[in-house]
Amino acid sequence: MNRPASLNDILPGQRAVIKELGVSGSMRRRLLDIGLIENTEVECLGRSPGGDPSAYLIRGAVIAIRSEDCSNIFITD
Repeated sequence: MNRPASLNDILPGQRAVIKELGVSGSMRRRLLDIGLIENTEVECLGRSPGGDPSAYLIRGAVIAIRSEDCSNIFITD
C-alpha cells in the first residue's frame, strides 16, 4: 500500500495543498494556529544545510517545520 504524500515530499520551489493533518493534541493546535488547515496552499522555500528543518511559505508567513512534524501533514498537488 502506498503512503500518502506528506509535506516532506515537496522540494524547494514546489507548492502543494494541505489535505489533512495526521497529528493530534498540542501539535495539531499549533499547526492550525499557523494556518495549516485543509485547502491551504503551501510553498517550500528551502531546507537548512542539514536538511531539517525546512522553511515553508504559509499564508504570507515563512514558517520552519521539522521533518518529523512534516511527515504527518498530508498534501495533494
